[in-house]
Amino acid sequence: MARSTESQSIDDLRSLVRGKWLRATAPRLAVLRSLFACKTPISHGDLAEQLAPEGWDRATIYRNLIDLTEAGLVRRTDIGDHVWRFELRGEESQHDGAEHPHFMCNTCGEVTCLPDEIVEVKATRGIPRSLRKKDVEIQIRGRCDRCA
Repeated sequence: MARSTESQSIDDLRSLVRGKWLRATAPRLAVLRSLFACKTPISHGDLAEQLAPEGWDRATIYRNLIDLTEAGLVRRTDIGDHVWRFELRGEESQHDGAEHPHFMCNTCGEVTCLPDEIVEVKATRGIPRSLRKKDVEIQIRGRCDRCA
């Protein structure tokens, strides 16, 4: 199921979760629905705040984020500020499932996904294998346009 700019139907979300051998519980579907709506990685705290009006507590949201991460549907990333952020992974991702660079504003803390082609890693002699395999996370920090 490719990521759509429109919200995913509940049946699509159920199929996606069940396809990873997880139960399609209401809180799990709520977490996944919210992640589909996010254009940037979101912290557990922000997601819990967003879903609180629906009656889901922080612990339930966290457990489901971890389950979805372990199932390979979600990626967990630390941008360098010691806050785990979560985003869709695989075919559901807007980045075709590949690792991609992130930009974090030093002033306001906003995190933005960057286009894959903005950073090019070239394999040269003497670099670690993980760089050659592009098995790395790239994070760029600076000031966003609003804070500049």
